[in-house]
Amino acid sequence: MTLRILYFARLRERFGQHEETLDFAGSTAADLIAQLRARGGVWAEELAAGRAFRVAVNQNLVAFDAALTENAEVAIFPPVTGG
Repeated sequence: MTLRILYFARLRERFGQHEETLDFAGSTAADLIAQLRARGGVWAEELAAGRAFRVAVNQNLVAFDAALTENAEVAIFPPVTGG
């Protein structure tokens, strides 16, 4: 399936891109994170277990076990606080 992946804040800076279209063979957000992590380097570092980041699918926050569908928009970003 094809996904549109968006990166925000420090992830955008570290990955050197704000979005990409990705061919994805998995089924969940966790599978996607594992596929991105497998790129190694900064990808493995920023998306490692224990690092703080969130995933939204079609602008809705989801758990890592959330199913992904064809042409979904997936945003990956660090948690933010406001004041």
